[in-house]
Amino acid sequence: MPDSPFRSSIIEPDAKALTLKRLRQLSRLLDNVITIPGTQIGFGLDPILGLIPIGGDFLGVMFSSYIILEAARLGVSRATLGKMVLNVIIDGLVGAVPVLGDLFDFAWTANSYNIRLLEEYLKFPSQQRSADRWFIFAVLAGLLLISIVLVALPVILIRILWNALSGG
Repeated sequence: MPDSPFRSSIIEPDAKALTLKRLRQLSRLLDNVITIPGTQIGFGLDPILGLIPIGGDFLGVMFSSYIILEAARLGVSRATLGKMVLNVIIDGLVGAVPVLGDLFDFAWTANSYNIRLLEEYLKFPSQQRSADRWFIFAVLAGLLLISIVLVALPVILIRILWNALSGG
């Protein structure tokens, strides 16, 4: 199979280090940028975005998807990408539940977990096979579909509630 743009051999080691640094910064911004004074408890923009009605969880999944896309570009294996996607799915779907999901967003740091998975993979990259282009496309299409559901579901629920309350 010819090299795809997602193969790790295409990316120089210095570029990998810069990409990893950028992804760590994004993860910290999303999951742990603010620390509550006097505690070890921190949170980031992801749970704050989740408080925005309808589109907040969509934005969170989009930022998390970027980390997964960059991990794929670095040549991460299917197994690792699958775990990363599962973390984002859990974050997006549970986070979409009103009130309870917002509290969950403060505790579940999917982006931090995904950075740890990426770092673990990059320590021993030759032990695992890189994901192919079609798998990466399927992963991104799945994340897009979940994002659409995260926007559509609250709209549908609000419409059902409105019809029930207004007698329409």
